[in-house]
Amino acid sequence: VQLQASGGGVVQAGGSLRLSCAASGRSFSSYVMGWFRQAPGKEREFVAAITWGRNTNYADSVKGRFTVSRDNAKNTVYLQMNSLKPEDTAVYYCAAKGGYMSTMSHEYIYWGQGTLVTVSS
Repeated sequence: VQLQASGGGVVQAGGSLRLSCAASGRSFSSYVMGWFRQAPGKEREFVAAITWGRNTNYADSVKGRFTVSRDNAKNTVYLQMNSLKPEDTAVYYCAAKGGYMSTMSHEYIYWGQGTLVTVSS
């Protein structure tokens, strides 16, 4: 599976962005798809994930502001980010794994290249 993330950019605080992650290969619909982010000087952290059954999980820091969704017909997962804050500035990565929901990055086996989100104050 190859993953290609896009949609990053520069936005003012309070604004919105939608990230996309297009997957190639078979069995996309069976994978758990996750979003992670890494800010400068910080470790990679979990943001959100969605299972093949569309169960979702969010980091506390983004609950109520971010929404993860997937379109299996398009082999694409999305991250809608609203009410962005400067602390959301990071490189955002999409990732895929089989099996069950997880917030642990080391359990994800396929990774995209990352897309930079910069939120200005």
